[in-house]
Amino acid sequence: MYYAVRVNGLSCKDPAAVVSDDFFAGADKLRDEVSERYGFSALTVQIPGLNTQGQRYARVDLAPGAIFPPHYHPRAAETALVLEGSVYFGFVSSYPDNKLFSKVLHKGDVFAVPQGLMHFLYNNGTAPATLYASLSSQNPGLVLLADALFAGALPDDLLAKTLLTDKHTVDNIRANFRPS
Repeated sequence: MYYAVRVNGLSCKDPAAVVSDDFFAGADKLRDEVSERYGFSALTVQIPGLNTQGQRYARVDLAPGAIFPPHYHPRAAETALVLEGSVYFGFVSSYPDNKLFSKVLHKGDVFAVPQGLMHFLYNNGTAPATLYASLSSQNPGLVLLADALFAGALPDDLLAKTLLTDKHTVDNIRANFRPS
């Protein structure tokens, strides 16, 4: 039974109905999201007992050569542990410095990225890579930069001026983001 009270968009469970399974979750199930374009899959790990605690967890798998492209979480910092394989990870500081902080991470390594900063993962190895991520918000948000720019409704002339290019180049790139 769930109360009518909602926090972060999720119903709160009646405390009398809480069970042990509300505090345990598996991270070995099929993935929620699979990106054919980028080659990663992500599984949001649902732990109902943590509702309202400001936390989100995810498992990320990257095939060899795959990327979790440049993105940011507007409402969360992130840390992640490499469970298998290795990845090239990096994030970029804010304007005007735009400094790249990056490193190749291996099994057992952990990375941290501050809230709202653009970051990426690239499996530049020959074996699949798996990570377990922790985000500091129940609703961290996810903005994939290329998708936001080219799959969205920004006017072509605005994008061309922003990227210091021409409309033809923008059209060519956008063609890669249109549904087939």
